This record gives sequence, structure tokens and C-alpha cells, in this order.
Amino acid sequence: MSNKVLISAAGRGTRMLHLSKDKPKHLIKTNGKPFLYYLLNNLKEAGFTEAIMVVGYKKEMIDDFLKNYNGQFNVTIINQFEVLGEDQYGTACPVRCVKDLLENENFLAIYGDNLYSVEDLEAFNEVISDDYCYIAGLPHEQPQNYGVLQVDDKGMLKEIIEKPKNPHGNLINTGLYKFTPEVFDYLDKIELSPRGEYELTDVISLLAKQGKVKVKDLKGIWLDFGKPEDISKVENYLNGNSKGNY
Repeated sequence: MSNKVLISAAGRGTRMLHLSKDKPKHLIKTNGKPFLYYLLNNLKEAGFTEAIMVVGYKKEMIDDFLKNYNGQFNVTIINQFEVLGEDQYGTACPVRCVKDLLENENFLAIYGDNLYSVEDLEAFNEVISDDYCYIAGLPHEQPQNYGVLQVDDKGMLKEIIEKPKNPHGNLINTGLYKFTPEVFDYLDKIELSPRGEYELTDVISLLAKQGKVKVKDLKGIWLDFGKPEDISKVENYLNGNSKGNY
């Protein structure tokens, strides 16, 4: 059974301000270790053994980190800028980069600046051989700031509505996915978003319209590592001082 993981880690992380000036945000330290260390550890503990990491900004620094990472995790590095050029942006780009490697198997897709519980990663590992795609949802008090999942009574995704002014429901997209090879058939069907990027959520919405995406609710944590204030939030969680959903 395949249990490969696509980790998207090409961006610099401009919201981290000066902290990502000389390194990718995924390598900013929290509790003395790069954030990526905790992500890989949780994936490994959940039973994943192989990852394809799509990188770009300061690729050589992630190379150095992986050489010194003693987690017994097999990681293949792909440079997004070499595959697609530096003029293509968006969350769908890393998926484009791995088509030749993953076009015949199911896989988990995760962002390199998000942390999830081992429990939830295990739950996604359990459905890795399922014929459906999956998206992780989480109830949130401010759904208008996120992509809101519209779900039918059978647990199937109908669509994702990005940052709605008047959201119908509070279940938000947390950026954790499981894909079948069908995802590659829809990559060329999307157009640039209003912000000039190729959005993975547009691909998922197309799959959802064909009844191919199930929603799985998170039971544990979801931590986004995108802004300076997130460093202390991650540290608080690692130190057992918070539940960790932000």
C-alpha cells in the first residue's frame, strides 16, 4: 500500500517578515528545532515513511536540514522553480510538480507550514487506499476568514467558498488532503485566480462537483505556522499549554 506524502514547502513565507529573510519559514525554530522537524516526526509516527517535498526558496537550506534530520524518513526533493519556472505561483503548483512521480497512486498532501496531530494523520493514512479524495475540516469561530466547506448529508464535499461574508456553516478547510491520481486530470482545467495564482482549492471544487471528495473532520490539533505570533502558539502547544487549534 502506498503511503506517500506530498509536502509543499516552496514559499519564503513573507508574513513571517524578517524571520524568513534568510531562511524558508519552514526552518524557523520553535522550541529549539525547525518547524519542519515536528511535521516530519508526526508524519512518521502516523505511519508515513516516504515524502516528496516540493521546495523553491533557499532550497539548499532545506537540503542541509534533511541531511541532518535523523528521523529515518525517506524524502525526495523537487525544485518547483526548476520544474515550472519562477513565474507560476499557487497551491496547485506543487501537485503539478509531482505528476510524473505520483500519477499512478494515492497520496497525502500537506503544507510544510501546518502541523496536525498524529491521530488525524493516522486517520488519513487509514483511507489512503480509498477510491475517494478527502479534505480535512474543522469547526471555527471565524469561518469568514477561511475557505468554508459546504457538505451534503452524506459527508461529501459540495464546494469550497473562500472567505464568504455571510458563511453558511462554520466548517473550514485546514489544508490537509488525500488525493487519488484523478487530481492530475483536473489540474489543467483551472484558470488563474483573481490574485494571479493557481489554487488547489479550485481543483478540489471540480472534483467535488463530480462526487469524488469526502470530508473528514479533524479530532486533534491544527496549527498554522505563517506569522511571527504563531511561533509562541506552536511552542505553547509543544509545551502542553494549549489545545492547539488556531
